[in-house]
Amino acid sequence: MTDAGTRWNEIRDILNRGRRSTGHFAIASVDAAGVPNITPVGTVFFRNDRTAFYFDQYTSALTSNLETNSHVCLMAVDRGTWFWFRSLLSGRFPAAPGVRLYGTAGPRRPATDSELAQVRRRVRPMWIFRGGRMLWSDFSHVRDITFTSARPVRYPVMMSHLNQADSVPLSDPETADQQAVDATPDRNDYAAATLRKVWSVII
Repeated sequence: MTDAGTRWNEIRDILNRGRRSTGHFAIASVDAAGVPNITPVGTVFFRNDRTAFYFDQYTSALTSNLETNSHVCLMAVDRGTWFWFRSLLSGRFPAAPGVRLYGTAGPRRPATDSELAQVRRRVRPMWIFRGGRMLWSDFSHVRDITFTSARPVRYPVMMSHLNQADSVPLSDPETADQQAVDATPDRNDYAAATLRKVWSVII
């Protein structure tokens, strides 16, 4: 497995812990004026190739922002009681308590049968409730997200034994080289940088 593949497996562990403990992920975007917005999305599904897809439902501000700026930042935080109790008791985190993923979202498209099956498995337990059926029975469209880098959530203490890298690339070197060759100036670069600064202040 490549270094990027190994890193992705470690990141997915954080993502899974975050979803189990909170039920959603936070996706940040910016509008054409550079104003940030954070959208909680519970229906995000991660693939092995460092990409994901989410169901584009109840995400009006995010959808509007993506029309002018495709850059996003997805964040997951493990707020599980046992994780924090164990960490505080021992004086060290067994793993990073959260992670931010940076990437770009693709256009809205119809969900495949496989993607619909995945979301139905996730929300089916809620269908026993009237509200669950009202909220989560009409999925139809998704967006893909391609991630290019990650930043772990870090504290100045209790984490000296963990990887101290501030930013983790998620592309293999040859892939990154090709992306650099293919890259063209993007008028949204400033907005993306603004988004990263906002997140660094919040966390």
